[in-house]
Amino acid sequence: MKNISAVIDDLVSPIVLALDLELWGCELVRQGKYSLIRVYIDRESGVDISDCEKVSRQVSAVFDVEEPITEEYTLEVSSPGLERPLFRLEQFRKYVGSIIQLRMKKPQDGRKKFKGDLVRVGDDSIVLSIDGGEAEFQYTDIDKANLIY
Repeated sequence: MKNISAVIDDLVSPIVLALDLELWGCELVRQGKYSLIRVYIDRESGVDISDCEKVSRQVSAVFDVEEPITEEYTLEVSSPGLERPLFRLEQFRKYVGSIIQLRMKKPQDGRKKFKGDLVRVGDDSIVLSIDGGEAEFQYTDIDKANLIY
């Protein structure tokens, strides 16, 4: 069975593609009985407020019918921005050589947060240059990652 984030991605992706945009990623943030669904859209030439508005209207209509989550939620559609979150390994590959920040699901070497230069991306891991050395992180152990501008 798919987790709720995958269901949301599956519902949102065709809408974004039909509007000639790229689905950068989706986040579901639960806050008690309320939830926040963030949809990040992108395009090589950039996105503007009208792109966000179009996606928001269409996603809202689909969510009203499909009801991917039953609790109250707020839908937020935006560009990923300069310090964009990284959701998929192919996104990490685009930014080899850039500084990124990671938050791990569980501690690694006694800590959960790391910041360093992205050295390389493997099939299921990434390598950061941290404090003069290299550290490898399994992709499935990463809770959140983003670029540092």
